[in-house]
Amino acid sequence: MAGFGFDTLALLTAAGFAGPVLASVPHLRIPLIIGELVVGLVLGKTGFGVLDESNPTFQLFANIGFALVMFVVGTHVPVRDREVRSAVPRALLRAALCGVVAAALGVGLAWQFETGHAALYAVLMASSSAALALPVLDSLRVTGPPALSVSAQIAIADTACIVLLPLVIDLRRAPVAALGVLAIAAGALLFFVVLRAADRRGWRQRVHHYSEKRKFALELRTNLFVLFTLAALALRTHVSIMLAGFALGLVIAAVGEPRRLARQLFGITEGFFSPLFFIWLGASLRVRELGEHPKLILLGIGLGLGAVLAHSVGRLLGQPTTLAVLAAAQLGVPVAAATIGTEGHLLAPGEGSALMLGAVLTIASTSIAGGIAAALAARGAPGR
Repeated sequence: MAGFGFDTLALLTAAGFAGPVLASVPHLRIPLIIGELVVGLVLGKTGFGVLDESNPTFQLFANIGFALVMFVVGTHVPVRDREVRSAVPRALLRAALCGVVAAALGVGLAWQFETGHAALYAVLMASSSAALALPVLDSLRVTGPPALSVSAQIAIADTACIVLLPLVIDLRRAPVAALGVLAIAAGALLFFVVLRAADRRGWRQRVHHYSEKRKFALELRTNLFVLFTLAALALRTHVSIMLAGFALGLVIAAVGEPRRLARQLFGITEGFFSPLFFIWLGASLRVRELGEHPKLILLGIGLGLGAVLAHSVGRLLGQPTTLAVLAAAQLGVPVAAATIGTEGHLLAPGEGSALMLGAVLTIASTSIAGGIAAALAARGAPGR
């Protein structure tokens, strides 16, 4: 790919259909991103080399997609749900226990594969994905205290691991990264205070109606301005734009996301920027290196199974097994780790692909657990 023009955009848009095509296969429950990653692998370094992931324009578009994806992930965290908040104490206990087990497994994997990334592996295995797991819970119509508790647990793990990732992926830069995290948190908090003040005075509602009437999309413009400002701050403070997007998503989730804004974000993110980002990520991975370093395949399997095992300890505290496995679903954190590690040359050759392999295994486990939970619910049996 010599340049980046409309022909490339047309190719990327067409390639993005791979996600919906695979996701439409009955009974398999394949997430959209799998098809997008696969087509990226085929067109990128691993496959035919049609896409050049190092092209500056391609990288900029992918970074915009990354920020938007994490923004949407943040908006999925149920911070306003009072019932979910009431389930926090028990969920926090399970998340902490999961973290302890993940830390032990991380040390073991890092020692076995001699990578020195014990802290990174621990964060990966302890993470959850609110954007992936919560919609599965909704589709299964799982209700009651167990569902509320696992929703709270997923939200806690998702938030904690996304904050921890920039600190553990490169321990030498952890102090600088910590300052960057604080800067992003301060920026997001300031925006939250402004939005709450505007909400109380009725300004936000008036702007919403005015924008809807005049078709100005003022809320979308404002959120994109804040998102790109936080992303610029993240880059200046040497923190991943992942955190900028997620922090803004949490702010919008906390003050309440208007339906119109949700539809607009869905359109620009899922319709273009998200597929483009995952295609770029697939194109940047060198899966062939897994063949050159077969032990990294075992690392990916270990990370995937380790995540399921770490979350399954919730069974010791009375959590149904199917819900425990659902909580192991990973998306944002391993994607961010592979992206940051690839761009910063922080991972060994093929290690980024191993991280993604582990994430895919957790997604497969979630699909199986979801199917079992749906079958048990249909028979009126408890989801054990």
